[in-house]
Amino acid sequence: MAEFGPDVVLIEGPPEADGLVELARDPGMQPPVALLGYVPGEPKTAAFWPFAVFSPEWQAISYALGAGVPVRFCDLPAAHQLAIADRPARPRTDPVSELAAAAGYDDPERWWEDVVEHVPGPAVFAALAEAIAILREQDEPDPRDVVREAHMRKVLRRTVKDGYQRIAVVCGAWHVPALPVYAAAAAGPADAAAAAGPAGAAAAAGQDLPSAAADDRLLRGLPRVKAAFTFGRRGSTRSSAAADGRSCPAAAAAPAGPAAAAA
Repeated sequence: MAEFGPDVVLIEGPPEADGLVELARDPGMQPPVALLGYVPGEPKTAAFWPFAVFSPEWQAISYALGAGVPVRFCDLPAAHQLAIADRPARPRTDPVSELAAAAGYDDPERWWEDVVEHVPGPAVFAALAEAIAILREQDEPDPRDVVREAHMRKVLRRTVKDGYQRIAVVCGAWHVPALPVYAAAAAGPADAAAAAGPAGAAAAAGQDLPSAAADDRLLRGLPRVKAAFTFGRRGSTRSSAAADGRSCPAAAAAPAGPAAAAA
């Protein structure tokens, strides 16, 4: 991240929690910590986004806050995710297990350490993105992922329109081929930073990504609930409410380009 030097960081997570990111500066906010999204008065309708000290999301937040770089969440708003939480999710391919098995490993974690964790530099992202793209072609799309990725693309487009040029995206590897960030992984950070918008990025990677209009149609009319957020340490009395008593109600889909790096 430091080598790439982004001017904005986007993280797979609920955009309603953007206003809580600054709480990560608090010395008391040491991992493990978690975002909690919930529907007031309906305790069963809730979701956690946990972060360990080694979590890419936490590392990205820490870097961005230390470098004075804006950081935003880019996943589908929790107001929509919680509204469809009771819909059965379609089981999908476990990409790490599939790739590990193809490489002759019987332990996916060992394969990940050998191939990703212990390989210096960003070059591994291009190979990983290409491999995931092949697996996705063989898998039936999960309707939830389709909607989530439409919103991620919307955020990326908005970020480019906001004038950012070096955009780092921290998201699950499975989503990378569905985003303009795929071109970034294929081209490398230096070239990706100069990508001329999502359409150019997709073309560079040979992608056939949905248009902005198609994504807007997909996102229009999604069910929603009134959601609130807290951010704090797990197992501690210092929750988000304790962290200055701040919570973030879900009103409209928050922030909103091509991406320059994926993790």
